[in-house]
Amino acid sequence: MQCITVGLDERSYPIYIGRDLFAQLSRLLPQLPNQILIVTNQIVAPLYLEQVQQALGDGQLVTHIIGDGEGEKSLHNYQHIMDTLIAHSFNRDCAVIALGGGVVGDLAGFVAATYQRGVDFYQIPTTLLAQVDSSVGGKTAVNHPGGKNLIGAFYQPRAVIIDTDCLATLTDRDYACGLAEVIKYGIIHDAQFFEWLEAHSQDLIQREPQAVAYAVRRSCEIKAEIVAADEREQNQRALLNLGHTFGHAIEASHYDSWHHGEAVAAGTAIAAEFMRQQDELSDQDAERIRRLLQACNLPVVAPSMPLSQWQDYMQRDKKVKAGQLRLVLPTAIGAACLRTVTDWDRVASAISACNSACNEHD
Repeated sequence: MQCITVGLDERSYPIYIGRDLFAQLSRLLPQLPNQILIVTNQIVAPLYLEQVQQALGDGQLVTHIIGDGEGEKSLHNYQHIMDTLIAHSFNRDCAVIALGGGVVGDLAGFVAATYQRGVDFYQIPTTLLAQVDSSVGGKTAVNHPGGKNLIGAFYQPRAVIIDTDCLATLTDRDYACGLAEVIKYGIIHDAQFFEWLEAHSQDLIQREPQAVAYAVRRSCEIKAEIVAADEREQNQRALLNLGHTFGHAIEASHYDSWHHGEAVAAGTAIAAEFMRQQDELSDQDAERIRRLLQACNLPVVAPSMPLSQWQDYMQRDKKVKAGQLRLVLPTAIGAACLRTVTDWDRVASAISACNSACNEHD
């Protein structure tokens, strides 16, 4: 087992990474209160809920199970979980545990942030995407029909428990979605890590344990470093949203057919093409980004949408400032910038050219 610390002074917390960690929960989380609510979903519950319940032992242990999918991250489910807490007379000394992927973690975290003005929160992520990204850093939210994550709060967990054995039960599609976030870290922050991903893409696809363990650990190290430097996303942390502004537009308009990691992958390819067209990212680096995404079974072609639809969703992005769109854009392998973009024709050109170029290559 390895332990990484997210350094936030008195709110610092550990990220435990290893195998067979569910059996060690009582040792890893010795300060758990008597009242605990576990939030999970209908896919994860049959796989891991009983193990977690047994490991937590005695006390008032209540479970709330939601459905699967991005549509479950709603105010409707938020209210139902609040109803569960109130119905069982949970007090301010309780704890909320998120057992599941990013949807469960975001929803449960927002519940914890707002129930009686904030109660203890713990993350037990079971998907690769949640393990390397959404479980770390304290972003909690629910969606609104107008866009993703528009209602939420920054609220840090007390600890994150990453059991990499969980990854064995993921579908190939869900596993690949997590790799989109892993690749992101190499693009924005660590050229050597990107090179390692290029060299080990097949090991990762085949879920070779040592390769997976390193990818998870390095991703969490980068995320922890960035969050510690910019917790509330005023500067550097915004770079973690590479591909997300385009991706959220894809997700918001194609909830039923696109997963988050897939949308981020296509959005990352568009962002790279945008900078290639501005001569601020080399042809070689743009091609390397596209090829690595494809090697990890991720899409690099966005769904067909009119520009007005892209504009509508992208203008609701949380990085919009004073009405102006700001995009995270790669400047080289290992570096990125946050830039205000006002020329929608250039955005449209990047979307069109990326899709055309990818279709020509493939």
